[in-house]
Amino acid sequence: MTRQKRAAFLVERLPAIYPTAHCELDYNSPLELLVATILSAQSTDRQVNKTTPSLFAAFPTVVAYAAATSEQIEHYIKSLGLFRNKAKNINAAASDIVSKHGGVVPRTLAELTALAGVGRKTANVVLGNAFGIDEGIVVDTHVMRLSQRLKLTTKKDAVKIESDLIKIIPRSHWTVFSHWLIWHGRRRCFARSPDCAGCELTDLCPSAEKIS
Repeated sequence: MTRQKRAAFLVERLPAIYPTAHCELDYNSPLELLVATILSAQSTDRQVNKTTPSLFAAFPTVVAYAAATSEQIEHYIKSLGLFRNKAKNINAAASDIVSKHGGVVPRTLAELTALAGVGRKTANVVLGNAFGIDEGIVVDTHVMRLSQRLKLTTKKDAVKIESDLIKIIPRSHWTVFSHWLIWHGRRRCFARSPDCAGCELTDLCPSAEKIS
């Protein structure tokens, strides 16, 4: 089976398996999603979601983040890894949003990736989920692992993996495709001891026997 055919079957089957797949970071605005995604680097969504309620309450606007010191932001995110660097990035990104974008989170990949702490993955998360703009495919550790196991790519670099995926996944599915793979990675195709016996995609997965 070619990569293109396998991708087409996945796009048909995954919606039935995960009909409610969505971003599992808690947020109520583009700003909150941007901050939460910056915080999610080397941290789980669950850890971030435990941290953000008090952070969002303390800094309800982008102006509040920009006016704060990094140390003030640090106070609310100390339970997360790399919290000092994340606090600096949130402060710097907020300052740029205020000074360069009129206090509104930008809606383009170029503008978002110009912000401190925002790479292509974070920008894709914000564009796809906060604005409904399918600009790219989010490649996190789950998407990377499953894309390789399903032989949708042979690449190991996230940017190259994304480049391969956008060639075989319809653009209208770019955002949700990431959610489908992330949900499957968290619920079935674990990094260690994947549940191949109970997997709904076994017949499509060239790696099933090898890793079961």
